Amino acid sequence: MKITVDARGLSCPQPVILTLDEIKKTKKEEILVLVDTDTSKENVIRAAISQGCKVKEVSSEEGEYCISIQKS
Repeated sequence: MKITVDARGLSCPQPVILTLDEIKKTKKEEILVLVDTDTSKENVIRAAISQGCKVKEVSSEEGEYCISIQKS
């Protein structure tokens, strides 16, 4: 099951906080994080890696990013 965190339109540290909250709540599901700035993208990726998660894919479309995170 995939869980989606829609953090578009939010400024840091909000996307990171929402992502970390979801990482803590989930078991081994895939988490998709939607952000709309480069800074948010980089911060979410760093936060996920710091929690031992794997960033499977980062896709970009029209200035928005979808970050696929797999909890180990």
